[in-house]
Amino acid sequence: MHAPCAGTVRDLSDVPDVVFCERMLGPGLALDPFAFSTQVLAPVDGTLVAVHPHAFALRAGDGRGVLVHLGLDTVELAGRGFVIHRSVGEPVRTGDLLLTWDPVDVAAAGRTLSCPVIALQADPADLALLALPGQDVVAGQPLFAWS
Repeated sequence: MHAPCAGTVRDLSDVPDVVFCERMLGPGLALDPFAFSTQVLAPVDGTLVAVHPHAFALRAGDGRGVLVHLGLDTVELAGRGFVIHRSVGEPVRTGDLLLTWDPVDVAAAGRTLSCPVIALQADPADLALLALPGQDVVAGQPLFAWS
């Protein structure tokens, strides 16, 4: 699983949203994106199964699901500040451009920028962290391995 954008890695327990911090959807990490990090890339090879301005889900070739959520409560922005570049059903490769957004505008709208990257319904024991909380990463850098 690769970083969909550049930012500082955070533990999911630090995300101020109960669904993510209590890992209700699965384990993973979060990114606090850098202000210049406007491109959002596919974190794995797969097929887009859901695409919204504020979030997307992929199904990898092995059937595993991945969720990336851009900020918290960003659904309330109704797409303002986000541009979708791909469609549901499209196959994507790791590093393909999926969305662009403006983290500065999203923060100015009063939204938290934390971006959870979730291994949907995975067993936490199956993830090996490749980036640690507090570490800065670039888009495309490996975050965790999922065995």
